Amino acid sequence: MAAPTTPLRVGWHREHFLSPLLQLATQDKGRHIELVECPGGTGEMQVKLAAGEIDVCIALTDALIAGLANGQDAYRLVGRYIASPLRWAIITGKESKYTDVAQLKGTTFGISRLGSGSQVMASVLALREGWGADEQPKFKVNGQFKPLRDSVNAGETSVFLWEWFTTKPYVDSGEVRFIGSVETPWPSWSFAASTKADDDAVARFLASLQPHVREFDSAASRDGAAVAFVSQTFGQKPEDVKDWLQTVKWEHHLPEVSRSVVFTTLTYVCQIGGADPSVLEKAGVVKPREGGWKVDAFVNTGVAKIVE
Repeated sequence: MAAPTTPLRVGWHREHFLSPLLQLATQDKGRHIELVECPGGTGEMQVKLAAGEIDVCIALTDALIAGLANGQDAYRLVGRYIASPLRWAIITGKESKYTDVAQLKGTTFGISRLGSGSQVMASVLALREGWGADEQPKFKVNGQFKPLRDSVNAGETSVFLWEWFTTKPYVDSGEVRFIGSVETPWPSWSFAASTKADDDAVARFLASLQPHVREFDSAASRDGAAVAFVSQTFGQKPEDVKDWLQTVKWEHHLPEVSRSVVFTTLTYVCQIGGADPSVLEKAGVVKPREGGWKVDAFVNTGVAKIVE
């Protein structure tokens, strides 16, 4: 009898983008994968990768790349997941004084962790709006989604940024308010795996997830099964799910990493207002590197193919 294998520990965040993963996990029943929920998002997944608590994760592209650019060596990119941008809502308290993005200059934004997507996108917003050096956001680390909501309602922070559709039920219930949105200038979700994880196990995981992604993304599923699954699993209104599905472009060949996406994410230049700093450097989460970046060093080529 073959010795039992240890399930691959997969870090994930409770968002509708991860629906195909949940469907795979239901089918797998713990034989090959074990889901490890990370309420703190990508930042928590990076910590767990470094601590050896997870083997692979689906996380925000920019935060993963920022960590690698700053010298994190506990993980590498092993695939791509969502090709479309992420729409980040700008969220304030239900009774706060803020009604317009222009009022946010120089105020304190809530973020989940330093270097997180919520911090990076606050700086993307500042660049988009053309805010000057003395108008940049300040940051308060609140951790998870609930403390972020509590913080804007307590007036401790002006706003925080979080994925639009994840937040919408809390807007519909009157707990918080939207005052705008900002999209990532890069594809939004990627795979990363621990450098200590077994390459074959990671490759098998990606191969097993791929048909679930394709099925979830099919025209028939978008008209029925995908809408029902997201609505029932995440408490979203069916009409909101349909709106969200129209905005998402899924990758159908997962074990690939685009050289141009890594490069663009690192060197993206904001054209609005004539500003030209790198978004991630401006956010204070990537240190400039003389001579540029060696993109190949960001990728585990034992699992993923680098494509242009």
